[in-house]
Amino acid sequence: MLKLSNIRLTEKLDIPALRKIAAGILGIAETEVNNLSIQKLSIDARKKPRVEFVYTLIAEVTNARTLTLKTNVSSYIQPEPYQFPQPRAAIKPVIVGTGPAGLFAALCLAEAGIKCVILERGKPVEERIRDISRFWLTGELDPDSNVQFGEGGAGTFSDGKLTTGISDPRVRYVFERLAEFGAPDEILYLAKPHVGTDNLRGVVKRIRERLIELGCDIRFGHRLVDIEVSNTQLQSITVEAGDARYSIETDKLILAPGNSARDTFEMLHKRGVQLLPKNFSVGVRIEHLQSEIDRSQYGTAPVGAIINRPRMTTTSRPRAADCRPYVSSHSIPASDYKLVTHLPNGRSVYTFCVCPGGYVVASSSEQSGVVTNGMSEFLRDGTNCNGAILAAVTPEDFGHAPLAGIEFQRKLEHAAFMAGGGNFHAPAQLVGDFLRRIPSTGAGKVSPTYRPGVRFCNLWDVLPELICEAIADALPDFARRVSAFGTPDAVLTAVESRSSCPVRIEREDCETVGIHGIFPCGEGAGYAGGIISAAVDGMRCAEAVNM
Repeated sequence: MLKLSNIRLTEKLDIPALRKIAAGILGIAETEVNNLSIQKLSIDARKKPRVEFVYTLIAEVTNARTLTLKTNVSSYIQPEPYQFPQPRAAIKPVIVGTGPAGLFAALCLAEAGIKCVILERGKPVEERIRDISRFWLTGELDPDSNVQFGEGGAGTFSDGKLTTGISDPRVRYVFERLAEFGAPDEILYLAKPHVGTDNLRGVVKRIRERLIELGCDIRFGHRLVDIEVSNTQLQSITVEAGDARYSIETDKLILAPGNSARDTFEMLHKRGVQLLPKNFSVGVRIEHLQSEIDRSQYGTAPVGAIINRPRMTTTSRPRAADCRPYVSSHSIPASDYKLVTHLPNGRSVYTFCVCPGGYVVASSSEQSGVVTNGMSEFLRDGTNCNGAILAAVTPEDFGHAPLAGIEFQRKLEHAAFMAGGGNFHAPAQLVGDFLRRIPSTGAGKVSPTYRPGVRFCNLWDVLPELICEAIADALPDFARRVSAFGTPDAVLTAVESRSSCPVRIEREDCETVGIHGIFPCGEGAGYAGGIISAAVDGMRCAEAVNM
């Protein structure tokens, strides 16, 4: 197969049009391009208002080895698909958690013929949707069925971003399986792929149905509450389901608890599992009008505008006009941003989990704490764009005890809860007022999307000085790069505290240090940072269990 790189067009084209262009680049007849797929598609808006669609194509070509390739454009590749190793012994693993790590661990094992018991403290996604909707409408929280807990994990109620910085053959496998279970096919090639919360819920349900078809025993409303270890070997686990408790004998436990399983971390600590505090980040959600972010990122090129004149701009190849491509019309997607600044005091502040056309959502899992997160549907067609602004914190800020970071989170969440009125409303402030350290009294042109609602105040009275100062110092720098950040009416909503886990479960070769038979994985164990990396880590642990 041939890889054709850095093909720059001023329009998003379909496969027939791209086939013509590929043939022109290679100097062959179109009929000699037997198969063509998009490996990657990104948008380059650095020359605003000019916007370019940048393609990498994979082509199967007749007599490919006889072609003279232009090394700056094309190259030979040989894909190596991932294969899960065949089972070596009869095992009966238990998996705790149905986030990406737990689901992909279970999927790999089950399709290899290893049936698993899968425990999830929350509810199936259909019931979870109802519980979360009720919480957002009324403030009535179910501690075991919310944005943090339930089938699919916290990512099910997010933007469904699939970006990752890891290079691993398992990554492509995860993307292909997500598409197989109903994610849009474009996730296979977009540079910034996302599923959208609306699609992700269906994907999660179809993975569950596949696991049941393969013989897995999935138990919703069943929570891990204890482990029994003898001579450094796991012997059994204790599970709570409603008012009942029971034991499961197992020497293979894949533990994928998620960021917010605080009671699980406390239990593991009591049982001698080695936990370490780790760096994490806390801050706020910022909301702008999506139109202002688009204007900042694209210049005068409006989102939704039709670009009618395709033109190849890559050098050393035929122009699109010479290839006579079919012209199709596509719009520019809603834009996002990715910003980071390193302050003179050594602290970093960065944006995270940006949700174009999305919503700030209530993500609490405890009765006296307010937690925010971001969510958007696949079309990203909401009025506002929101993203987290996070300041990095370390054990020097919150303490070196294993669970000190959790207590730091709780303190911030409780302060936000009280500042919001004690009813899960969130404290909020306009950027202009925040920079002047004066309380806000209401919204300007940006209407906050957080539900059940917000209470305007002075966030300097809610969050620690070190967090507020870091964000205040970073905002002017962000505004120099994305002009919308200079908007005084942008809304800050607190607190964003669950971006990553403040604890790491120590492991070696995927197994807990000092105890055999426990395989911690995913974000909650401290080894991943998103849907894809969590799924890949779950696969690694499934392989280790299968050794």
